[in-house]
Amino acid sequence: MFGIGPKRSRVPRSVALRRPQTVWTRIGNLFQNRGLQLRLGIVFIESLLLVIALQSWKAPFTYRLGDYVPHGISAKIAFEREDREETERARDRAEEGVALIFRNNPTPLQSLPDELRAGLGDIAQADSLSKLNAETLDDFGLTTIVPQTEKAKEAVERYGAKSPEDRFEKLRAAIVGPDQSMAQRRIDTMVEQFAQFIDPLFDTGIIDPKDVRLGISPDKRILVVDENQPDRTGRDVLLPMVRLQDQLNEAGQLGRSWAKYPSLEKDIQPALSYWLFKRAQSTLRFDQAATKSAISKARDNVEVRLIRYIEGDTLIRPKGTVDADKLTLLQDEYEAAEKQIGWGARFSRMSIIFLMVLVLAGLNGYYIIGNEPKLAKDVGRLVTYCTAIVITAFIGRLVSFDPLRAEIVPLLTVVLLIGVAYNQFLATLTAFSLALVLTMSTTGRLEDFLVLLATSAAAIIPLRRVSSRATLIKISFISALTYFVISFAAAVVEAQSLSEVYRNTQFLVMSAKGAALCMVAGYLVAGSLPFVEKVFGVVTDMTLLELSDPSHALLQELVRLAPGTYNHSNAVASIAERAVERIGGNGLLVRVGAYFHDIGKMLKPQYFIENVQEGSVSRHAQLNPAMSTLIIIGHVKDGADLAEQYGLPQPIIDLIEQHHGTTLVEYFFREATRIAECTPDHRSDAEESSFRYPGPKPQTKEAGVLMITDACESACRTLTEPTPKRIESLVSNIVMRRLLDDQFDECDLKMSDIRMIQDSITKSLIAFYHGRIKYPETQEARTA
Repeated sequence: MFGIGPKRSRVPRSVALRRPQTVWTRIGNLFQNRGLQLRLGIVFIESLLLVIALQSWKAPFTYRLGDYVPHGISAKIAFEREDREETERARDRAEEGVALIFRNNPTPLQSLPDELRAGLGDIAQADSLSKLNAETLDDFGLTTIVPQTEKAKEAVERYGAKSPEDRFEKLRAAIVGPDQSMAQRRIDTMVEQFAQFIDPLFDTGIIDPKDVRLGISPDKRILVVDENQPDRTGRDVLLPMVRLQDQLNEAGQLGRSWAKYPSLEKDIQPALSYWLFKRAQSTLRFDQAATKSAISKARDNVEVRLIRYIEGDTLIRPKGTVDADKLTLLQDEYEAAEKQIGWGARFSRMSIIFLMVLVLAGLNGYYIIGNEPKLAKDVGRLVTYCTAIVITAFIGRLVSFDPLRAEIVPLLTVVLLIGVAYNQFLATLTAFSLALVLTMSTTGRLEDFLVLLATSAAAIIPLRRVSSRATLIKISFISALTYFVISFAAAVVEAQSLSEVYRNTQFLVMSAKGAALCMVAGYLVAGSLPFVEKVFGVVTDMTLLELSDPSHALLQELVRLAPGTYNHSNAVASIAERAVERIGGNGLLVRVGAYFHDIGKMLKPQYFIENVQEGSVSRHAQLNPAMSTLIIIGHVKDGADLAEQYGLPQPIIDLIEQHHGTTLVEYFFREATRIAECTPDHRSDAEESSFRYPGPKPQTKEAGVLMITDACESACRTLTEPTPKRIESLVSNIVMRRLLDDQFDECDLKMSDIRMIQDSITKSLIAFYHGRIKYPETQEARTA
């Protein structure tokens, strides 16, 4: 029998093969990414807020002032609207019927009988005018002196005596009578009857002539309310019943009652009327607050007068123009139609618009993920971008109605800001999305969408570089001209008549106003650039040009403390600018970044070779390689700290931090390796990770170009004979080492870009270090 070993299990080969991933599996794995979930949540919330900001549950109101209506407009539904003119007339009539409210305080009238008693007593005691005092003469009109006050003038005009002596004699005769001893009794009787005579004035009161001059007509109703009894129902009277001169007339209440009082004889009635007119004070006070309240209540109680329209009624005739009155009519029809829409239909509309917004968000997101990794990866920037879109849509819709019509201002402002902060393509995509949702939520008309999009495009196209604020003003002027031209052209196409548009003054005014608002947007962007740089973490050309000034404090310190480093930085700036422009990068940014990329060296300038004078001993000779490496690497962090301290923009700080990436400090690493090989106990001192820069690796084209240029320019200085062939070989070796070290993995440099960068740097360095012609020595020099 053959020996049989242990039985081996047969494992099918299919078990070792992985199951191929389907599309749904890949999608499922993708959505398990927490970062993606967060960004999708942000986009979802932004889309929902956008739907709310656009008030998408409402249909757009499509009409604006100045719109030309070639085919007219008919009522789509039966509706009622307020007849504002008729309602206003009814309210005016109700207001006219409201009585003016006066508060009556009869206290000043209570002293009149005693005052009259004193005056009559003076007359009784005097046997001639000359013995009367001036006050009595003036009170009874017994003087010929011209009065000064309006009230005295009116008293003279109405009750004045032609002969003061004659009036005095009649008064004294009535008071004294045939017997001087009876004077006091007669005075008492006259005063008692006079008190009864003026008793109606306590109820009705006396109005102030100043109130009458405010425009109270004789037929105006007046409600007299006792000030001492405000809860008591007031007395409704007309003006003649509270004006004293009308009461004293023959047709007045007082004038008709003279006959009831025999002691007040007819001969002395003018004198008593004169005295009463002079001495009586107004007792009625106009209660403005109560009157206004009554008027307001009366106007509010008026029922609104309505005009009824049936479906098909002509609202605007063909070839008409929407003016202010017609716009109000169309708004009333729109509001009536909105009231008839149920919540089910509104929810359906919101859902459809939400889906449309999600589609737009998907298109924008696809571009951002593929072309704007900084925006896609940075949650803060993504939230800022989404918030800007939502706020722009909200404000744009809010100001899109008459009389403002200013939706172009927030749209153009945000589009310009995004163009400055990112790039023209993203600004164009944003402009398209915003113009579409704004048009969809405001007028829904193709011509308005074209105007908004064309105006935005006219502003974006020349926005490649913003070297000064004047550039933004020029751009806003171009957009203003575009706005007016496109608006005019769209109106001509719609009206199919150039003359109709020319005659439409309202439309021309609104188009000119829109063009002016484009200029306003340009000025807003120009003034908000510092804020934009802070929020979006970008730097504009204007700021870069300011930083490139050699008089900058940091550059001045660099010249003073590390002149060799300053010269190296200037050389790197010149070479890197030309190289980065070859690949379409921002040459100005890399040039300014090169000026500041080594500012950290000025804290320890003597530890860097370019600042060591020829013949001097290097300070690194007394340090071990690890310590020397820490000093060399430390200039990156020192430079970033100095940049933050002096307020340099973040893109410049990024270039400082990334211009060495995670490269190896080769010289000191090799030296440490040599020492470690000779000293077995210290082999761990030569770990490669300890001799690398902390990074990060270059994140942009500009940072990658700066890294290559910095290394090549420094290395070129070590060549004893910098011939073109040697320079070309040196640059090629440095670029290859950086590639093999994976330093460009995190930036968007392609191999074609690297070849162009290498070629540009080589040519620049050859130009820098080209050979000079050796001139022969002069005869005097040889003989010497």
